[in-house]
Amino acid sequence: MLTVGTPLMWTLFALFVLLALALDFFALSRQGAHRVSMREAGVWSLVWVAVSFLFMGWLWWYLGGLGDDATARELANTKAIEFTTGYLIEKALAVDNVFVFLMLFTYFAVPAEFQKRVLMIGVLGALVLRAVMILVGAWLIAQFHWILYVFGVFLLFTGIKMWWAAGQEPDLDNNPALNWIRRKVRIAPDYDGEKFFTFVKGVRMATPLAIVVALIGIVDVVFAVDSIPAIFAITTDPFIVLTSNVFAILGLRAMYFLLAGAHERFHLLSYGLALVLAFIGIKMLIVDFYKIPVALSLSVTFGILVITMLLSVFIPPKGKSGTAYPFAAKKGESSGSEKT
Repeated sequence: MLTVGTPLMWTLFALFVLLALALDFFALSRQGAHRVSMREAGVWSLVWVAVSFLFMGWLWWYLGGLGDDATARELANTKAIEFTTGYLIEKALAVDNVFVFLMLFTYFAVPAEFQKRVLMIGVLGALVLRAVMILVGAWLIAQFHWILYVFGVFLLFTGIKMWWAAGQEPDLDNNPALNWIRRKVRIAPDYDGEKFFTFVKGVRMATPLAIVVALIGIVDVVFAVDSIPAIFAITTDPFIVLTSNVFAILGLRAMYFLLAGAHERFHLLSYGLALVLAFIGIKMLIVDFYKIPVALSLSVTFGILVITMLLSVFIPPKGKSGTAYPFAAKKGESSGSEKT
């Protein structure tokens, strides 16, 4: 499969990601458990967005965006737009991740000072998962062109399903994954700091924090299945696909703390994401008849997201009431116990 990524570019990008993760884990270990403020989340969100667009600018320059070769300039412009569009789509879909994370943290009453570590583990898992799925997806598309139609149908179906599900409160009490974990794993009734396992009356049990990490891993899989086909509708270049995904995910933790307090303000965003997925699905299905320009895809995606976010501000959400339930048991069951 054709790609602008040279061995040097792949190496430099891998080193950057490893360095970013190492610095993040180092900062996490130095700070320990603490509540992330809006200011801290806002600063880091801006840093990751700035780094992402600096990378896009470097890529554009590296490919000849300032050169005299018209072919190189056209390639540089195309790849820069592809990266920006892919980044925007993945960032928008990541907002849906944020709202699901918020639902999990609320349901399990995860203390604010523990959320940062859980999200860091979730980001690491998402990075590994996306890398594997992108490589597999790129190979499938290179071998079987018709797989694009499969992706297109899947995205169109997902968009329709997301539209109908928008505004509905997920029922975690009846969630199959959570119920399976409850049947297979002994869950402690309370947290034990940031530990994933503890002892209750001499019995080793998983803490609620471990269950949240497991569920976030499942969420990563679900959202990767949605987002990977979406980015392949924009470009089939593995380097652009992976880099746009990774940069969107690296800022996910900071974006969570920035948006967690304002999730009701963007209550219509799910409708916008549904339209974006449906549009991308249609784009894939008609690719052999009409190839929608990447610049137009960027404009449509950006326009849909901006409109739905503005509408969210001016149209108040319907009244909702939510309750956090005991994590070790379903409603009505006792959760009291003694740790040793």
